[in-house]
Amino acid sequence: MDRIDPQQLSDAILSAPAWARVGITMRDERMREKAAAELAQSIVERLTDYPAIPDPDQFRLFP
Repeated sequence: MDRIDPQQLSDAILSAPAWARVGITMRDERMREKAAAELAQSIVERLTDYPAIPDPDQFRLFP
């Protein structure tokens, strides 16, 4: 297994949806679980470059 670069992991966490990053701190256990699942999915997608081709229907948030 390839070693994960800590900087890449940090970038992946910071690029995850804000609600998921905040959601893992919530008191509600169900919300924490949903947020953790979204955060994990976002990290996996970022580190595996999935999807490699940007979705044309996705709006750009910054220039």
